[in-house]
Amino acid sequence: MNSFGPLVSTDWLSENLGQKDLKIIDGSWRMPGQGEAIDKYRKQHIPGAVFFDIDAISDYSTDLPHMLPPSKQFEAAVGALGISDKDNIVVYDEKGLFSAARVWWTFRAMGHENIAVLDGGLPKWTREGHPLTADAINISPVNYNAVPIPKLSASHADVRKAINAKSACIIDARPAERFEGHAPEPRPGLRSGHMPGAVNIPHDRLLTETGVFRTPDEIRDIFANAGVESQKPVITSCGSGVTASILALALELIGCGAYAVYDGSWAEWGDERNDSATFPVVSDAKK
Repeated sequence: MNSFGPLVSTDWLSENLGQKDLKIIDGSWRMPGQGEAIDKYRKQHIPGAVFFDIDAISDYSTDLPHMLPPSKQFEAAVGALGISDKDNIVVYDEKGLFSAARVWWTFRAMGHENIAVLDGGLPKWTREGHPLTADAINISPVNYNAVPIPKLSASHADVRKAINAKSACIIDARPAERFEGHAPEPRPGLRSGHMPGAVNIPHDRLLTETGVFRTPDEIRDIFANAGVESQKPVITSCGSGVTASILALALELIGCGAYAVYDGSWAEWGDERNDSATFPVVSDAKK
Protein backbone atom coordinates (compact mmCIF):
# COMPACT_ATOMS: atom_id res chain seq x y z
CA MET A 1 0.00 0.00 0.00
CA ASN A 2 1.34 3.43 -0.91
CA SER A 3 1.83 6.26 1.57
CA PHE A 4 -1.43 7.86 2.59
CA GLY A 5 -2.94 10.30 5.05
CA PRO A 6 -3.62 12.37 6.97
CA LEU A 7 -7.34 11.77 6.28
CA VAL A 8 -9.19 8.86 4.67
CA SER A 9 -12.86 8.43 3.84
CA THR A 10 -15.17 5.71 5.06
CA ASP A 11 -15.42 4.44 1.48
CA TRP A 12 -11.63 4.11 1.31
CA LEU A 13 -11.50 2.18 4.57
CA SER A 14 -14.36 -0.07 3.49
CA GLU A 15 -12.50 -0.92 0.29
CA ASN A 16 -9.21 -1.60 2.10
CA LEU A 17 -10.55 -3.32 5.21
CA GLY A 18 -8.63 -6.50 5.95
CA GLN A 19 -5.44 -5.63 4.09
CA LYS A 20 -2.43 -7.15 5.82
CA ASP A 21 -0.40 -3.95 6.21
CA LEU A 22 -3.36 -1.86 7.42
CA LYS A 23 -3.97 -1.55 11.15
CA ILE A 24 -7.07 0.14 12.60
CA ILE A 25 -7.20 1.91 15.95
CA ASP A 26 -10.20 2.98 18.00
CA GLY A 27 -8.87 6.11 19.69
CA SER A 28 -12.05 7.07 21.53
CA TRP A 29 -11.68 9.09 24.73
CA ARG A 30 -14.13 10.79 27.07
CA MET A 31 -13.90 13.63 29.53
CA PRO A 32 -13.76 12.60 33.21
CA GLY A 33 -17.19 11.63 34.53
CA GLN A 34 -18.52 10.53 31.12
CA GLY A 35 -17.78 6.84 31.51
CA GLU A 36 -15.13 4.69 29.86
CA ALA A 37 -14.83 4.75 26.07
CA ILE A 38 -13.46 1.22 26.05
CA ASP A 39 -16.88 -0.05 27.20
CA LYS A 40 -18.44 1.00 23.89
CA TYR A 41 -15.45 -0.40 22.00
CA ARG A 42 -16.11 -3.80 23.57
CA LYS A 43 -19.72 -3.66 22.37
CA GLN A 44 -19.01 -2.47 18.85
CA HIS A 45 -15.97 -1.49 16.83
CA ILE A 46 -14.74 -1.62 13.26
CA PRO A 47 -13.55 -5.16 12.46
CA GLY A 48 -9.89 -5.58 13.30
CA ALA A 49 -9.63 -2.40 15.37
CA VAL A 50 -7.57 -2.35 18.56
CA PHE A 51 -8.20 0.13 21.37
CA PHE A 52 -5.65 2.87 22.09
CA ASP A 53 -6.08 4.15 25.65
CA ILE A 54 -5.02 7.81 25.61
CA ASP A 55 -4.87 8.00 29.41
CA ALA A 56 -2.93 4.75 29.86
CA ILE A 57 -0.40 5.35 27.08
CA SER A 58 0.88 8.57 28.57
CA ASP A 59 3.61 10.06 30.76
CA TYR A 60 3.20 8.72 34.32
CA SER A 61 5.79 11.13 35.75
CA THR A 62 3.38 14.10 35.69
CA ASP A 63 -0.07 14.74 37.09
CA LEU A 64 -1.07 16.50 33.87
CA PRO A 65 -3.61 14.49 31.86
CA HIS A 66 -2.46 12.13 29.08
CA MET A 67 0.83 13.84 28.29
CA LEU A 68 2.96 12.43 25.48
CA PRO A 69 4.62 9.25 26.79
CA PRO A 70 8.36 8.55 26.72
CA SER A 71 9.32 6.83 23.48
CA LYS A 72 10.24 3.50 25.12
CA GLN A 73 6.89 3.32 26.87
CA PHE A 74 5.12 4.14 23.60
CA GLU A 75 7.10 1.46 21.76
CA ALA A 76 6.14 -1.19 24.31
CA ALA A 77 2.46 -0.21 24.41
CA VAL A 78 1.99 0.03 20.65
CA GLY A 79 3.99 -3.12 19.95
CA ALA A 80 1.72 -4.93 22.42
CA LEU A 81 -1.24 -3.81 20.28
CA GLY A 82 0.30 -5.63 17.31
CA ILE A 83 1.30 -2.45 15.49
CA SER A 84 4.75 -1.95 13.98
CA ASP A 85 6.39 1.24 12.77
CA LYS A 86 6.09 -0.13 9.20
CA ASP A 87 2.29 -0.46 9.33
CA ASN A 88 -0.26 1.85 7.73
CA ILE A 89 -2.71 3.02 10.38
CA VAL A 90 -6.24 4.42 10.33
CA VAL A 91 -7.54 5.82 13.61
CA TYR A 92 -11.15 6.73 14.42
CA ASP A 93 -13.22 7.64 17.45
CA GLU A 94 -16.80 7.24 18.65
CA LYS A 95 -17.68 10.94 18.33
CA GLY A 96 -16.62 11.40 14.70
CA LEU A 97 -13.65 13.76 14.85
CA PHE A 98 -12.51 14.29 18.40
CA SER A 99 -9.86 12.22 20.14
CA ALA A 100 -8.72 10.33 17.02
CA ALA A 101 -6.69 13.39 16.07
CA ARG A 102 -4.85 13.17 19.39
CA VAL A 103 -3.84 9.58 18.62
CA TRP A 104 -2.82 10.66 15.10
CA TRP A 105 -0.64 13.44 16.53
CA THR A 106 0.89 11.10 19.13
CA PHE A 107 2.01 8.70 16.41
CA ARG A 108 3.27 11.59 14.27
CA ALA A 109 5.25 12.92 17.24
CA MET A 110 6.82 9.46 17.50
CA GLY A 111 7.86 9.64 13.84
CA HIS A 112 5.11 7.51 12.28
CA GLU A 113 4.22 8.95 8.87
CA ASN A 114 1.69 6.51 7.43
CA ILE A 115 -1.21 7.27 9.72
CA ALA A 116 -4.58 8.77 8.84
CA VAL A 117 -7.76 9.75 10.65
CA LEU A 118 -11.09 8.36 9.47
CA ASP A 119 -13.13 11.36 8.34
CA GLY A 120 -16.45 11.30 10.18
CA GLY A 121 -15.31 8.48 12.43
CA LEU A 122 -17.54 5.78 13.84
CA PRO A 123 -20.81 7.78 13.48
CA LYS A 124 -20.37 8.12 9.70
CA TRP A 125 -19.17 4.53 9.36
CA THR A 126 -22.26 3.34 11.24
CA ARG A 127 -24.72 5.58 9.34
CA GLU A 128 -23.49 4.17 6.06
CA GLY A 129 -24.06 0.59 7.17
CA HIS A 130 -20.44 -0.55 7.19
CA PRO A 131 -19.65 -3.62 9.32
CA LEU A 132 -19.24 -3.52 13.09
CA THR A 133 -18.30 -6.26 15.50
CA ALA A 134 -18.01 -7.02 19.20
CA ASP A 135 -15.47 -9.79 18.62
CA ALA A 136 -12.28 -9.66 20.65
CA ILE A 137 -9.14 -9.06 18.60
CA ASN A 138 -6.46 -11.74 18.46
CA ILE A 139 -3.30 -9.66 18.87
CA SER A 140 0.22 -10.84 18.10
CA PRO A 141 2.73 -8.48 19.73
CA VAL A 142 5.42 -7.03 17.47
CA ASN A 143 8.36 -4.66 17.77
CA TYR A 144 7.79 -0.94 17.32
CA ASN A 145 10.64 1.52 16.84
CA ALA A 146 9.87 5.18 17.47
CA VAL A 147 11.85 8.07 16.03
CA PRO A 148 10.46 11.06 17.98
CA ILE A 149 10.02 14.45 16.31
CA PRO A 150 10.38 16.95 19.18
CA LYS A 151 9.35 19.97 17.10
CA LEU A 152 5.76 18.67 16.91
CA SER A 153 5.31 19.17 20.66
CA ALA A 154 5.51 22.52 22.47
CA SER A 155 6.29 23.07 26.15
CA HIS A 156 5.09 25.93 28.35
CA ALA A 157 8.54 27.49 27.85
CA ASP A 158 8.02 27.38 24.08
CA VAL A 159 4.65 29.06 24.49
CA ARG A 160 6.07 31.83 26.70
CA LYS A 161 8.85 32.43 24.19
CA ALA A 162 6.32 32.66 21.36
CA ILE A 163 4.17 35.11 23.36
CA ASN A 164 7.11 37.35 24.28
CA ALA A 165 8.73 37.33 20.84
CA LYS A 166 5.48 37.15 18.86
CA SER A 167 7.24 34.42 16.91
CA ALA A 168 4.29 32.05 16.52
CA CYS A 169 0.51 32.16 16.31
CA ILE A 170 -1.16 30.51 19.31
CA ILE A 171 -4.55 28.99 18.53
CA ASP A 172 -6.87 27.77 21.26
CA ALA A 173 -9.43 25.10 20.31
CA ARG A 174 -11.64 25.44 23.40
CA PRO A 175 -15.23 26.76 23.13
CA ALA A 176 -15.45 30.56 22.99
CA GLU A 177 -17.08 30.84 26.43
CA ARG A 178 -14.14 29.12 28.09
CA PHE A 179 -11.56 30.99 26.00
CA GLU A 180 -13.13 34.33 26.93
CA GLY A 181 -13.37 33.43 30.61
CA HIS A 182 -17.17 33.49 30.78
CA ALA A 183 -17.49 29.76 31.50
CA PRO A 184 -15.58 27.71 34.09
CA GLU A 185 -13.19 24.97 33.07
CA PRO A 186 -14.47 21.39 33.36
CA ARG A 187 -11.40 20.41 35.37
CA PRO A 188 -11.14 21.77 38.93
CA GLY A 189 -8.37 24.09 39.98
CA LEU A 190 -8.02 25.95 36.68
CA ARG A 191 -8.33 29.67 36.04
CA SER A 192 -10.64 30.95 33.31
CA GLY A 193 -9.45 32.80 30.23
CA HIS A 194 -6.67 32.41 27.68
CA MET A 195 -3.01 33.10 26.96
CA PRO A 196 -2.04 36.66 25.93
CA GLY A 197 -2.17 37.03 22.16
CA ALA A 198 -3.93 33.71 21.55
CA VAL A 199 -6.75 33.47 19.02
CA ASN A 200 -9.77 31.23 19.37
CA ILE A 201 -10.84 28.65 16.79
CA PRO A 202 -13.18 26.17 18.50
CA HIS A 203 -12.46 22.82 16.91
CA ASP A 204 -16.04 22.25 15.77
CA ARG A 205 -15.82 25.24 13.41
CA LEU A 206 -13.56 23.10 11.24
CA LEU A 207 -16.25 20.44 10.83
CA THR A 208 -19.46 20.30 8.82
CA GLU A 209 -22.87 19.51 10.29
CA THR A 210 -22.30 15.85 9.39
CA GLY A 211 -19.06 15.73 11.38
CA VAL A 212 -16.51 15.62 8.56
CA PHE A 213 -13.76 18.13 7.87
CA ARG A 214 -14.56 21.20 5.83
CA THR A 215 -12.75 21.67 2.52
CA PRO A 216 -9.13 22.87 2.56
CA ASP A 217 -10.21 26.25 1.18
CA GLU A 218 -12.81 26.64 3.93
CA ILE A 219 -10.24 25.69 6.55
CA ARG A 220 -7.76 28.25 5.19
CA ASP A 221 -10.46 30.92 5.38
CA ILE A 222 -11.30 30.01 8.99
CA PHE A 223 -7.67 30.36 10.04
CA ALA A 224 -7.21 33.59 8.09
CA ASN A 225 -10.41 35.15 9.46
CA ALA A 226 -9.24 34.36 13.00
CA GLY A 227 -6.09 36.36 12.38
CA VAL A 228 -3.67 33.46 11.92
CA GLU A 229 -0.70 34.72 9.94
CA SER A 230 0.21 32.22 7.24
CA GLN A 231 3.93 32.99 7.37
CA LYS A 232 4.26 32.25 11.10
CA PRO A 233 4.61 28.90 12.85
CA VAL A 234 1.57 27.80 14.86
CA ILE A 235 1.18 26.41 18.38
CA THR A 236 -2.18 24.80 19.06
CA SER A 237 -3.73 24.47 22.52
CA CYS A 238 -6.98 23.40 24.19
CA GLY A 239 -7.99 21.96 27.55
CA SER A 240 -5.58 19.03 27.67
CA GLY A 241 -4.12 18.58 24.18
CA VAL A 242 -6.95 16.56 22.63
CA THR A 243 -8.87 19.02 20.44
CA ALA A 244 -5.65 21.01 19.90
CA SER A 245 -4.68 18.00 17.80
CA ILE A 246 -7.72 18.58 15.58
CA LEU A 247 -6.30 22.02 14.77
CA ALA A 248 -2.94 20.37 14.05
CA LEU A 249 -4.62 17.89 11.72
CA ALA A 250 -6.43 20.74 9.95
CA LEU A 251 -3.12 22.55 9.48
CA GLU A 252 -1.66 19.37 8.01
CA LEU A 253 -4.61 19.13 5.61
CA ILE A 254 -3.90 22.60 4.22
CA GLY A 255 -0.18 21.99 3.87
CA CYS A 256 1.00 23.96 6.89
CA GLY A 257 3.74 21.83 8.41
CA ALA A 258 5.15 24.42 10.83
CA TYR A 259 2.95 23.60 13.82
CA ALA A 260 3.29 22.14 17.30
CA VAL A 261 0.72 21.00 19.87
CA TYR A 262 1.11 22.48 23.35
CA ASP A 263 0.88 19.17 25.16
CA GLY A 264 0.15 20.60 28.62
CA SER A 265 -2.42 23.02 27.21
CA TRP A 266 -4.80 24.75 29.63
CA ALA A 267 -4.52 21.94 32.19
CA GLU A 268 -0.99 23.23 32.74
CA TRP A 269 -1.16 26.91 31.81
CA GLY A 270 -4.37 27.64 33.69
CA ASP A 271 -3.39 25.82 36.89
CA GLU A 272 -4.28 28.03 39.85
CA ARG A 273 -1.04 26.97 41.57
CA ASN A 274 1.08 28.58 38.84
CA ASP A 275 2.63 32.01 39.21
CA SER A 276 0.49 34.47 37.23
CA ALA A 277 3.58 36.34 36.02
CA THR A 278 5.03 33.17 34.51
CA PHE A 279 1.69 31.86 33.25
CA PRO A 280 -0.28 35.03 32.45
CA VAL A 281 -4.01 34.74 31.78
CA VAL A 282 -6.31 37.13 29.94
CA SER A 283 -10.01 36.96 30.80
CA ASP A 284 -12.63 39.01 28.99
CA ALA A 285 -14.92 38.43 31.96
CA LYS A 286 -12.72 40.73 34.05
CA LYS A 287 -12.95 43.66 31.67
